[in-house]
Amino acid sequence: MDLLLIQSKEHDKLPLAELRAVLETEDMACEINIVAPGLVILKSLADDKFDEYYKILVRRLGYTHEVHQLLSSIYLDDLDDGVNAIDWSYYIDEDFAVRVKRFDSEIDTVGTEKRIGHLILSNTDGISVNLSNPKSFIRVVAHNNSLYLCYRKYKLDKKYFEDMKPHKRPFFHPGCMSPKLARCMVNLSRVREGELVLDPFCGTGGILMEAGLIGARVVGCDIDWRMKRGAATNLEYIGITDYKTHTVDVRELKMYEEADAVVTDPPYGISTTTSGEGTSGIFREFLISIEHSMKENALLVMASPDSLDVDSLLDEVGFRLLERYEIRMHKSLTRIISVIAKIH
Repeated sequence: MDLLLIQSKEHDKLPLAELRAVLETEDMACEINIVAPGLVILKSLADDKFDEYYKILVRRLGYTHEVHQLLSSIYLDDLDDGVNAIDWSYYIDEDFAVRVKRFDSEIDTVGTEKRIGHLILSNTDGISVNLSNPKSFIRVVAHNNSLYLCYRKYKLDKKYFEDMKPHKRPFFHPGCMSPKLARCMVNLSRVREGELVLDPFCGTGGILMEAGLIGARVVGCDIDWRMKRGAATNLEYIGITDYKTHTVDVRELKMYEEADAVVTDPPYGISTTTSGEGTSGIFREFLISIEHSMKENALLVMASPDSLDVDSLLDEVGFRLLERYEIRMHKSLTRIISVIAKIH
Protein backbone atom coordinates (compact mmCIF):
# COMPACT_ATOMS: atom_id res chain seq x y z
CA MET A 1 0.00 0.00 0.00
CA ASP A 2 1.14 3.53 -0.76
CA LEU A 3 0.96 6.93 0.92
CA LEU A 4 1.19 10.29 -0.84
CA LEU A 5 2.64 13.23 1.09
CA ILE A 6 2.37 16.91 0.27
CA GLN A 7 5.29 18.60 1.99
CA SER A 8 6.13 22.16 2.94
CA LYS A 9 8.31 24.17 0.57
CA GLU A 10 9.60 26.40 3.37
CA HIS A 11 12.97 24.68 3.09
CA ASP A 12 14.51 22.71 0.24
CA LYS A 13 15.97 19.88 2.36
CA LEU A 14 14.45 19.73 5.84
CA PRO A 15 11.00 18.27 4.97
CA LEU A 16 12.54 15.26 3.25
CA ALA A 17 15.26 14.89 5.90
CA GLU A 18 12.60 14.90 8.61
CA LEU A 19 10.57 12.29 6.75
CA ARG A 20 13.59 10.01 6.27
CA ALA A 21 14.43 10.34 9.98
CA VAL A 22 10.91 9.34 11.05
CA LEU A 23 10.87 6.38 8.65
CA GLU A 24 14.20 5.24 10.09
CA THR A 25 13.12 5.77 13.70
CA GLU A 26 9.86 3.88 13.31
CA ASP A 27 11.35 1.08 11.17
CA MET A 28 9.02 1.78 8.25
CA ALA A 29 10.29 -0.21 5.28
CA CYS A 30 9.23 1.42 2.00
CA GLU A 31 10.44 2.92 -1.24
CA ILE A 32 10.61 6.73 -1.34
CA ASN A 33 9.55 8.18 -4.68
CA ILE A 34 10.17 11.93 -4.99
CA VAL A 35 7.70 12.92 -7.72
CA ALA A 36 8.41 16.67 -7.52
CA PRO A 37 9.63 19.16 -4.91
CA GLY A 38 7.03 18.93 -2.15
CA LEU A 39 5.41 15.77 -3.52
CA VAL A 40 6.52 12.36 -2.21
CA ILE A 41 5.08 8.86 -2.47
CA LEU A 42 5.94 6.13 0.04
CA LYS A 43 5.54 2.88 -1.88
CA SER A 44 5.05 -0.72 -0.73
CA LEU A 45 4.27 -0.11 2.93
CA ALA A 46 3.31 -3.33 4.71
CA ASP A 47 -0.46 -3.90 4.54
CA ASP A 48 -0.71 -5.09 8.15
CA LYS A 49 1.18 -2.01 9.40
CA PHE A 50 -0.34 0.54 7.05
CA ASP A 51 -2.81 2.16 9.48
CA GLU A 52 -0.20 2.29 12.25
CA TYR A 53 2.38 3.92 9.96
CA TYR A 54 -0.18 6.39 8.62
CA LYS A 55 -1.07 7.52 12.16
CA ILE A 56 2.58 7.85 13.17
CA LEU A 57 3.40 10.09 10.21
CA VAL A 58 0.36 12.29 10.85
CA ARG A 59 1.29 12.58 14.53
CA ARG A 60 5.00 13.24 14.09
CA LEU A 61 5.74 15.22 10.93
CA GLY A 62 6.15 18.99 11.10
CA TYR A 63 7.18 20.01 7.59
CA THR A 64 4.46 17.92 5.89
CA HIS A 65 1.06 19.44 5.12
CA GLU A 66 -0.96 16.41 4.06
CA VAL A 67 -0.73 12.61 4.19
CA HIS A 68 -3.11 10.54 2.03
CA GLN A 69 -3.71 6.95 1.05
CA LEU A 70 -2.89 6.67 -2.65
CA LEU A 71 -5.70 4.78 -4.35
CA SER A 72 -4.63 5.03 -7.98
CA SER A 73 -2.35 6.89 -10.36
CA ILE A 74 -3.70 7.50 -13.86
CA TYR A 75 -3.05 9.59 -16.95
CA LEU A 76 -5.26 12.62 -17.42
CA ASP A 77 -6.67 11.16 -20.64
CA ASP A 78 -7.87 8.10 -18.67
CA LEU A 79 -9.66 10.14 -15.99
CA ASP A 80 -13.14 8.64 -16.40
CA ASP A 81 -12.00 5.02 -16.50
CA GLY A 82 -9.59 5.55 -13.61
CA VAL A 83 -12.22 7.09 -11.32
CA ASN A 84 -14.87 4.50 -12.27
CA ALA A 85 -12.47 1.64 -11.46
CA ILE A 86 -12.45 2.53 -7.76
CA ASP A 87 -15.15 1.27 -5.36
CA TRP A 88 -15.81 4.60 -3.67
CA SER A 89 -18.36 3.14 -1.25
CA TYR A 90 -15.40 1.71 0.65
CA TYR A 91 -13.96 5.18 1.27
CA ILE A 92 -16.90 7.62 1.37
CA ASP A 93 -19.27 7.82 4.34
CA GLU A 94 -22.42 9.88 3.66
CA ASP A 95 -20.81 12.90 2.02
CA PHE A 96 -17.55 13.98 0.42
CA ALA A 97 -15.54 16.70 -1.29
CA VAL A 98 -12.98 16.47 -4.08
CA ARG A 99 -10.09 18.92 -4.14
CA VAL A 100 -7.37 19.13 -6.79
CA LYS A 101 -3.83 20.37 -6.12
CA ARG A 102 -1.45 21.08 -8.99
CA PHE A 103 2.28 20.39 -9.28
CA ASP A 104 3.70 21.54 -12.62
CA SER A 105 0.29 21.17 -14.21
CA GLU A 106 -2.08 23.52 -16.03
CA ILE A 107 -5.14 21.38 -15.40
CA ASP A 108 -8.49 23.10 -14.82
CA THR A 109 -8.86 22.42 -11.08
CA VAL A 110 -12.52 23.38 -10.71
CA GLY A 111 -13.57 21.54 -13.84
CA THR A 112 -11.65 18.42 -12.79
CA GLU A 113 -13.14 18.51 -9.29
CA LYS A 114 -16.65 18.70 -10.74
CA ARG A 115 -16.01 15.90 -13.22
CA ILE A 116 -14.58 13.53 -10.60
CA GLY A 117 -17.36 14.39 -8.16
CA HIS A 118 -19.97 13.63 -10.82
CA LEU A 119 -18.37 10.29 -11.65
CA ILE A 120 -18.24 9.28 -7.97
CA LEU A 121 -21.90 10.24 -7.44
CA SER A 122 -22.94 8.34 -10.55
CA ASN A 123 -21.35 5.11 -9.32
CA THR A 124 -22.02 5.24 -5.56
CA ASP A 125 -25.39 5.05 -3.81
CA GLY A 126 -26.43 6.98 -0.70
CA ILE A 127 -23.79 9.74 -0.75
CA SER A 128 -23.81 13.46 -1.43
CA VAL A 129 -21.38 16.32 -1.99
CA ASN A 130 -20.48 18.52 0.99
CA LEU A 131 -17.93 21.19 0.16
CA SER A 132 -17.90 22.93 3.56
CA ASN A 133 -17.46 20.10 6.07
CA PRO A 134 -17.23 16.72 4.34
CA LYS A 135 -16.97 13.46 6.26
CA SER A 136 -14.77 12.08 3.49
CA PHE A 137 -12.05 14.01 1.68
CA ILE A 138 -10.74 13.00 -1.73
CA ARG A 139 -7.46 14.63 -2.72
CA VAL A 140 -6.47 14.62 -6.37
CA VAL A 141 -2.91 15.66 -7.18
CA ALA A 142 -2.14 16.69 -10.74
CA HIS A 143 1.48 16.46 -11.85
CA ASN A 144 2.33 17.00 -15.50
CA ASN A 145 -0.02 14.62 -17.33
CA SER A 146 -0.69 12.36 -14.35
CA LEU A 147 -3.39 12.33 -11.70
CA TYR A 148 -2.98 10.77 -8.25
CA LEU A 149 -6.32 9.82 -6.68
CA CYS A 150 -6.08 9.83 -2.89
CA TYR A 151 -8.19 9.36 0.23
CA ARG A 152 -7.51 11.15 3.50
CA LYS A 153 -8.12 8.71 6.33
CA TYR A 154 -6.27 10.65 9.05
CA LYS A 155 -5.90 14.42 9.10
CA LEU A 156 -2.68 16.20 10.00
CA ASP A 157 -3.37 19.13 12.34
CA LYS A 158 -1.77 22.03 10.47
CA LYS A 159 -3.71 24.54 12.59
CA TYR A 160 -1.71 23.52 15.65
CA PHE A 161 1.49 25.05 14.28
CA GLU A 162 -0.32 28.37 13.79
CA ASP A 163 -2.02 28.30 17.20
CA MET A 164 1.22 27.43 19.00
CA LYS A 165 3.43 30.14 17.55
CA PRO A 166 5.61 31.47 20.39
CA HIS A 167 3.73 34.74 20.91
CA LYS A 168 0.43 32.85 21.35
CA ARG A 169 1.62 30.72 24.27
CA PRO A 170 0.94 31.61 27.92
CA PHE A 171 4.64 32.37 28.49
CA PHE A 172 6.57 34.22 25.80
CA HIS A 173 10.09 35.53 25.41
CA PRO A 174 11.69 36.99 22.25
CA GLY A 175 13.90 34.77 20.13
CA CYS A 176 11.80 31.60 20.39
CA MET A 177 11.97 28.93 17.70
CA SER A 178 8.91 28.14 15.56
CA PRO A 179 7.04 24.96 16.53
CA LYS A 180 7.55 23.47 13.04
CA LEU A 181 11.32 23.76 13.25
CA ALA A 182 11.33 22.50 16.84
CA ARG A 183 9.25 19.46 15.79
CA CYS A 184 11.59 18.81 12.89
CA MET A 185 14.65 18.95 15.14
CA VAL A 186 13.05 16.48 17.55
CA ASN A 187 12.36 14.12 14.64
CA LEU A 188 15.92 14.47 13.36
CA SER A 189 17.10 13.20 16.77
CA ARG A 190 15.46 9.80 15.99
CA VAL A 191 13.83 9.71 19.42
CA ARG A 192 11.04 7.18 19.96
CA GLU A 193 7.85 7.36 21.98
CA GLY A 194 8.63 6.83 25.68
CA GLU A 195 12.30 7.76 25.35
CA LEU A 196 13.92 10.71 27.12
CA VAL A 197 14.66 14.04 25.42
CA LEU A 198 16.84 16.64 27.14
CA ASP A 199 16.96 20.34 26.29
CA PRO A 200 19.65 21.95 28.46
CA PHE A 201 18.78 25.46 27.17
CA CYS A 202 15.02 25.00 27.27
CA GLY A 203 13.98 28.67 27.33
CA THR A 204 10.19 28.86 27.02
CA GLY A 205 9.93 25.11 26.36
CA GLY A 206 9.24 25.04 22.62
CA ILE A 207 11.41 22.00 21.88
CA LEU A 208 10.13 20.19 24.98
CA MET A 209 6.55 20.80 23.83
CA GLU A 210 7.16 19.19 20.45
CA ALA A 211 9.03 16.23 21.95
CA GLY A 212 6.24 15.70 24.47
CA LEU A 213 3.56 15.77 21.79
CA ILE A 214 5.15 12.87 19.91
CA GLY A 215 5.21 10.85 23.13
CA ALA A 216 8.71 11.41 24.51
CA ARG A 217 9.48 12.08 28.14
CA VAL A 218 11.12 15.48 28.49
CA VAL A 219 13.60 17.20 30.79
CA GLY A 220 14.41 20.88 30.40
CA CYS A 221 17.03 23.04 32.08
CA ASP A 222 17.78 26.74 31.99
CA ILE A 223 20.09 29.03 33.92
CA ASP A 224 17.23 31.53 34.26
CA TRP A 225 14.57 30.49 36.79
CA ARG A 226 11.94 32.49 34.91
CA MET A 227 12.49 30.34 31.82
CA LYS A 228 12.30 27.16 33.86
CA ARG A 229 8.97 28.23 35.31
CA GLY A 230 7.66 29.54 31.98
CA ALA A 231 8.55 26.31 30.18
CA ALA A 232 6.54 24.35 32.74
CA THR A 233 3.58 26.69 32.21
CA ASN A 234 3.69 26.16 28.44
CA LEU A 235 4.03 22.38 28.76
CA GLU A 236 1.02 22.14 31.04
CA TYR A 237 -0.96 24.44 28.73
CA ILE A 238 -0.84 21.81 25.95
CA GLY A 239 -1.38 18.86 28.29
CA ILE A 240 2.18 17.56 28.68
CA THR A 241 2.51 16.02 32.15
CA ASP A 242 5.55 13.72 31.87
CA TYR A 243 8.19 16.44 32.21
CA LYS A 244 10.78 17.87 34.56
CA THR A 245 12.26 21.36 34.47
CA HIS A 246 15.27 22.58 36.45
CA THR A 247 17.13 25.83 37.03
CA VAL A 248 20.73 24.82 36.45
CA ASP A 249 23.83 25.80 34.49
CA VAL A 250 24.51 23.13 31.87
CA ARG A 251 28.11 22.89 33.11
CA GLU A 252 26.77 21.66 36.44
CA LEU A 253 24.09 19.37 35.02
CA LYS A 254 24.10 15.81 36.35
CA MET A 255 21.36 13.60 34.91
CA TYR A 256 20.07 10.67 36.97
CA GLU A 257 19.03 9.06 33.69
CA GLU A 258 21.05 9.50 30.50
CA ALA A 259 19.09 11.05 27.64
CA ASP A 260 18.13 9.16 24.49
CA ALA A 261 18.41 12.45 22.59
CA VAL A 262 19.51 16.03 23.23
CA VAL A 263 17.69 18.66 21.19
CA THR A 264 18.51 22.28 21.88
CA ASP A 265 18.91 25.86 20.68
CA PRO A 266 21.73 27.34 22.79
CA PRO A 267 21.66 31.11 23.37
CA TYR A 268 23.43 33.31 20.88
CA GLY A 269 21.14 36.32 20.35
CA ILE A 270 20.94 39.69 22.04
CA SER A 271 17.56 38.77 23.57
CA THR A 272 18.83 35.63 25.31
CA THR A 273 20.40 35.09 28.71
CA THR A 274 24.07 34.07 28.43
CA SER A 275 25.40 35.07 31.86
CA GLY A 276 28.31 36.93 30.34
CA GLU A 277 29.60 34.10 28.13
CA GLY A 278 30.44 34.67 24.46
CA THR A 279 28.78 32.49 21.82
CA SER A 280 31.83 30.32 21.12
CA GLY A 281 32.46 29.84 24.83
CA ILE A 282 28.85 28.83 25.48
CA PHE A 283 28.90 26.19 22.77
CA ARG A 284 32.32 24.81 23.77
CA GLU A 285 31.34 24.48 27.43
CA PHE A 286 28.01 22.97 26.43
CA LEU A 287 29.55 20.30 24.20
CA ILE A 288 32.12 19.36 26.83
CA SER A 289 29.46 19.06 29.53
CA ILE A 290 26.60 17.40 27.67
CA GLU A 291 28.39 14.22 26.58
CA HIS A 292 28.07 12.74 30.07
CA SER A 293 24.29 13.20 30.02
CA MET A 294 23.81 11.25 26.76
CA LYS A 295 23.53 7.54 26.11
CA GLU A 296 26.24 6.13 23.86
CA ASN A 297 23.96 5.98 20.80
CA ALA A 298 22.11 9.23 21.55
CA LEU A 299 22.08 11.99 18.96
CA LEU A 300 22.48 15.70 19.59
CA VAL A 301 20.45 18.02 17.36
CA MET A 302 21.56 21.60 17.80
CA ALA A 303 20.86 25.01 16.31
CA SER A 304 23.70 27.51 15.96
CA PRO A 305 24.46 30.75 14.10
CA ASP A 306 26.35 30.52 10.82
CA SER A 307 29.07 32.72 12.33
CA LEU A 308 30.08 29.88 14.66
CA ASP A 309 32.69 27.35 13.50
CA VAL A 310 30.92 24.24 14.80
CA ASP A 311 33.29 21.80 13.08
CA SER A 312 36.33 22.92 15.04
CA LEU A 313 34.37 22.64 18.30
CA LEU A 314 33.25 19.12 17.47
CA ASP A 315 36.82 18.06 16.74
CA GLU A 316 37.87 19.34 20.16
CA VAL A 317 35.27 17.49 22.24
CA GLY A 318 34.77 14.11 20.59
CA PHE A 319 31.62 14.47 18.50
CA ARG A 320 31.09 13.91 14.77
CA LEU A 321 28.74 15.63 12.36
CA LEU A 322 26.12 13.47 10.61
CA GLU A 323 23.84 16.04 8.94
CA ARG A 324 23.74 19.80 8.49
CA TYR A 325 21.05 22.18 7.21
CA GLU A 326 21.01 25.94 6.75
CA ILE A 327 17.94 28.11 7.38
CA ARG A 328 18.00 31.78 6.50
CA MET A 329 15.98 33.51 9.23
CA HIS A 330 16.54 37.14 8.20
CA LYS A 331 19.23 39.36 6.71
CA SER A 332 21.59 39.09 9.68
CA LEU A 333 20.98 35.49 10.81
CA THR A 334 21.25 32.08 9.18
CA ARG A 335 20.54 29.19 11.54
CA ILE A 336 22.55 26.00 11.18
CA ILE A 337 20.83 22.78 12.25
CA SER A 338 23.37 20.06 13.02
CA VAL A 339 22.76 16.39 13.75
CA ILE A 340 25.68 15.15 15.82
CA ALA A 341 26.79 11.80 17.26
CA LYS A 342 29.29 10.85 19.93
CA ILE A 343 32.56 9.28 18.79
CA HIS A 344 32.71 5.87 20.43
